Order: sequence, then structure tokens, then C-alpha cells
Amino acid sequence: MGNLGITEILLIGVALLIFFGPSRLPELGKSLGKGIQEFKKASRELTDSVKEDVTSSDKDKK
Repeated sequence: MGNLGITEILLIGVALLIFFGPSRLPELGKSLGKGIQEFKKASRELTDSVKEDVTSSDKDKK
């Protein structure tokens, strides 16, 4: 996880517990996971679309 050590991760965890409470953390994690999944899907679709456009433009040039 980059330059985060165990102490920093624990401090972030404690801060999250204080701000959101233990009952909201699973809900937040699930929402974050869904958001990341949607972002990856959109990124993959955009990449595939660009690849298709490049491939079709290369075929048109020939």
C-alpha cells in the first residue's frame, strides 16, 4: 500500500471507527468496493472502445 506502515494503517482504522462507528464500516466498505468496481468497468470499456477505434482506423488506411 505505497508508503503506509502498520502504524499509519492502524491510526486510519481507529479514526474511521471514531468517525463512522463499527456498524457503518461494513456498509462503507461495500460502497467503496462497488465504486471501484464500477470505475474499473468504465475504464475497461473506454480502453476497449479506443482500441477498436484505432484498429478500425488502421484498417481504413490500408
